[in-house]
Amino acid sequence: MTPNELNAILFGALLVLLVAVAAVRLAVRAGLPLLLVFLTIGLAIGEAGLGLEFENATLTQELGLIALGVILAEGGLTTRWSVIRPVLGLSVTLATVGVLITVAITAVLAHLFLGLDWRTAILVAAAVGSTDAAAVFSVLRRLHLRPRMAAALEAESGFNDPPVVILVTLVLSDAWTDANPIAAAGQVLYQLVVGVLVGLVAGRVGEWVLSRSALPAAGLYPVATMALALLAYAGAGLAGASGLLAAYVAGVWLGNAQLPHKRATMGFAEGMAWVAQIGLFVLLGLLASPSRLLGVLVPALIVGGALLLVARPLTVFLCSVWFRVPWREQAFMSWAGLRGAVPIVVSTLPLSAGIPTAHEIFDIVFVLVVVFILIQAPVLPFLARRLGVADEPTRELNIEAAPLEEAHADILQVAVPEGSGLIGVYIDELRLPRHAAVSLIVRGGHTFVPDQSTAIAAGDQLLVVVEASARGETERRLRAVGRAGRLARWFGEQGQERPSQPSPRPSRLFGRQRRPQPAPTHARRRA
Repeated sequence: MTPNELNAILFGALLVLLVAVAAVRLAVRAGLPLLLVFLTIGLAIGEAGLGLEFENATLTQELGLIALGVILAEGGLTTRWSVIRPVLGLSVTLATVGVLITVAITAVLAHLFLGLDWRTAILVAAAVGSTDAAAVFSVLRRLHLRPRMAAALEAESGFNDPPVVILVTLVLSDAWTDANPIAAAGQVLYQLVVGVLVGLVAGRVGEWVLSRSALPAAGLYPVATMALALLAYAGAGLAGASGLLAAYVAGVWLGNAQLPHKRATMGFAEGMAWVAQIGLFVLLGLLASPSRLLGVLVPALIVGGALLLVARPLTVFLCSVWFRVPWREQAFMSWAGLRGAVPIVVSTLPLSAGIPTAHEIFDIVFVLVVVFILIQAPVLPFLARRLGVADEPTRELNIEAAPLEEAHADILQVAVPEGSGLIGVYIDELRLPRHAAVSLIVRGGHTFVPDQSTAIAAGDQLLVVVEASARGETERRLRAVGRAGRLARWFGEQGQERPSQPSPRPSRLFGRQRRPQPAPTHARRRA
């Protein structure tokens, strides 16, 4: 490849990226699903548009799986363990047993109504059997769902990709003809267990290293954090395990660790996830052939109808009934099982394997994803309000930390949002630990050193210097006052990171959450 050819490829790729970024703003304002916008860009520059021919399914598959690793790592980094822990059993059940139920029902219906052979029917059903992390993260996080509801759906989408990839790989391999259920089950178990272990090791080692290192530039922390999550992906792949699961688990661990420059890390990870989504969807759009898609519209609608109206609701009911999930939450979870990049990427595996029905499988899955993202996503806001599963926007504090290695201390940057309990609280009422102090306040573009009688205002940026050993206690105290005001201890607020609120019925995972009551009026005077 000559330098001019390389520059031309780079120019075209960056131009597509910029067009996609500009399209994000237009799509959000118009209410269009972003997945559809990016796929359309790929189709527009493909063989039916600008004439760029691209048929390398193997390259698409490999780059697609890496992009999914980046997306899952970012999803793990932004997942709070305190919220996901109560629904972990439900999420894992949906991601394993639920996937098998969904695939079985969809495959049977596809075989009966479309006359597909069993192998093709199972491959189609497996490709659409898992919810998509990119679609779930991007759509549900704009709905302000109750934390546990959102956590259950996000964790399911993070955990259910590996079982589907493993299942499709097994069906495409010699295991299909020389079926050995015990060996197949052992292989699946090995990939899942080792994937989790690799993710845990990468996350724990990464936390130990990053929390004890003062890197010369703040921008290195986000790079190192994402590199550790993707290291887990590659390490699990070398061990023959699930790299997608390892990346997600490592991301969850690192995202819940007390690491320096956490907010910058989240911003960097979000940017990488956007680039991965754009590149992935555009590449998948390039691989598709529009001339073939119209011919599989009816089969795609039949498979999609079987999935959306029969398989998904039955799966949610069978998996969630043991966890006493109310019917309203079950109904929303059934409709919110979004499909996106993962099914299309999985459908490239048969193309790479070269089976006779590979193009039919890819086309059916591609059309199904496009049609049903248009049907499902726009209805979710209305459905969330109608079923009463939406929650108020969070007013949690954003606390950014930077280490002072030689002083064995940290600097915390605290942004005070509108509606926070910190508003009106005097510095001496914060009751911070002994080795912590508010050293500086930025207000309205002006900086000043506060004294004990300074009252905190909305929009303030607080700089808190704290000894490293007292950082956790200081963050918890700030969060507690931010939630419940100066009488946080009186209300029993301990400031744990996004704690799970008790429900009216202890046996229910979901349901209306009890909120701390505001402080009485007489408590607004200085303590």
